[in-house]
Amino acid sequence: YFRKCSDWKSLTPPLAVSNILQNFLQCSNSLPKKDLADDFEAFCHANRSPLPLLYRSKPGEWGCPPLAAQADIRDDCPQYCVFEKGVLVNKVDSLAPYTAQLQDMVTFYLGCSFSFEQALEKAGVPVRNVEQGRNVSMFKTSVPCVKAGPFHCPMVVSMRSVPQIKLDAAAQCTHQIPLAHGGPVHIGHPALLGIKDLSQPDYGDPVELSAGDVPVFWACGVTGAEAVQSTKPALAFTHSPGCMFLTDREEATVSHQASESEECPLTFCISQNPLHYSVASKMAVQRVRAIEELIGEDPGQRGIQALFVQDELLKACLSLSYSSSVLITTGFPTHYMHNPPEETDGPPGAIAMAAMLQALNKHVVMVIDQRALEMNQWIMQDAVDRGVIKSAVPMMSFDSSGPDSALRFLCHDGDPSKPRYDHLVAIERSGRASDGNYYNMRGVNIKHLVDPIDDLFITASAVPGITTTGIGDGGNELGMGKLKKAVKAYMPNGSLIACDVAADFAITAGVSNWGGYAVACALYILNLCSIHRRYVQKGLGLLPTPEQHSLWAASLPSVAKEEEMLHILVKYGVRSGKTANLGLEVDGLTFHPTHSDVIRKNDVNIITAYMGFTISCLSSH
Repeated sequence: YFRKCSDWKSLTPPLAVSNILQNFLQCSNSLPKKDLADDFEAFCHANRSPLPLLYRSKPGEWGCPPLAAQADIRDDCPQYCVFEKGVLVNKVDSLAPYTAQLQDMVTFYLGCSFSFEQALEKAGVPVRNVEQGRNVSMFKTSVPCVKAGPFHCPMVVSMRSVPQIKLDAAAQCTHQIPLAHGGPVHIGHPALLGIKDLSQPDYGDPVELSAGDVPVFWACGVTGAEAVQSTKPALAFTHSPGCMFLTDREEATVSHQASESEECPLTFCISQNPLHYSVASKMAVQRVRAIEELIGEDPGQRGIQALFVQDELLKACLSLSYSSSVLITTGFPTHYMHNPPEETDGPPGAIAMAAMLQALNKHVVMVIDQRALEMNQWIMQDAVDRGVIKSAVPMMSFDSSGPDSALRFLCHDGDPSKPRYDHLVAIERSGRASDGNYYNMRGVNIKHLVDPIDDLFITASAVPGITTTGIGDGGNELGMGKLKKAVKAYMPNGSLIACDVAADFAITAGVSNWGGYAVACALYILNLCSIHRRYVQKGLGLLPTPEQHSLWAASLPSVAKEEEMLHILVKYGVRSGKTANLGLEVDGLTFHPTHSDVIRKNDVNIITAYMGFTISCLSSH
């Protein structure tokens, strides 16, 4: 009735339609010529989040029977955009005068985020644009859609600010409505999407944020209009942003038990500068937490549980999922009386992480003490030759030759806006204490054997966009400065040996190598998680193939690979940390059964996660 009322357009501002009829599914529309229709449909399927396709008409078909009875696309939107050769030339209330041209065109009906606003309100999430009586803010991003035929364009997003305490609720209720764009594609600082100013939307109205709000971005169907313009057709039409086609279908019902499902999304802050949240399913989070609990076992009885902070592993790996270039460092020369002074804890975990990061198409580099660089290059080549890792990781050293050495090492031309690496990871790496020295667990100063790689982490803390992670098992490792109060209070010699240099995330483990294995396994679990992968990919492109899954699985640590890695280290004279034994031992614990059991238990978590995600994917289809 409302759609067919002859004077509804004059009685109601177009932007208010979404607020008045929130019970009904709404659509955006794009009308390309019929010879481009197949390519546009392929473009929709390749970019499902911004372009959830509800119906494709036949050429010259005005109605859409599955969505609305007695519909007429020529008059049923409040306003239309008219494009000539990709340029907006007019906005009109009716396309009836173009009936002859429309005979040669196909209408695509696409889901719209206005359809989930009632679900947000029912979940207790305030909808600021509705409160302020404004159209939603929409922005062009710097994120390119997947190209199909001649169609290519940046994704357009809508923004709704959400109170921080309501982020989970917003993600969970919209996740259940994929035909209205589904869950968010970004939560946090708009610049990470290439958006410069929230007060200057490309479409719609500016909407004011309230105190405590976080910007949340959903994919937007206006992407379709951008795509049509990109082909520069002689003539094309779309709905005017915010002026939607109203269907007869009621909105999808959102389950009130959504938060109880293993497949519900949970949000986690992974950066404050710039503000950035990530998303993973409840199932994935539970599996990663199980791994975190496993590596927290303390067979050496150091009291490492006193340093444990929940979700440091999870948040570090959520952050690593976004990384394109990762710098890893390791090396703890605790055996200052031997040559080499290195220990068997650290390098195996570093290579395990590198193997998984490589499989995920990350660029990985390692920075090593200059005195140990050549030996570590030989170790790396042996690891490749013996199947521990697929490709050799480039290695380099760092020499602090001036006040800006660290910045120039980390950033192109020393420019903080051009970082070479977006994540630094230290695993069992000697950490600088508050007095400037480096101590082993016995309190012996080994500064003369350590290069100032700590400077890279200190400098990175002031560079937006570079995140740091430290992995340790005693509190004197690089990055453990985040936990120095607990280290000083609870660890042997803590007041002397505690590392003073903090990382953004501090992963504690009974043995540091286990932390490296855990990172590799957690990355695997997160990348199996369709909710996390969709969020990382901004809802664009296809999910990973079975072949990719197989590549990731082949890069996981295994008992065979880690035992081989220890054989390699022993070949070069690298000794166990606690006992200085030259054998298959780490921190005084023999590889069998202690370390091999941890790896096998991680394998059980991996298999359980894989089965869970496979069942979830099958049930969703």
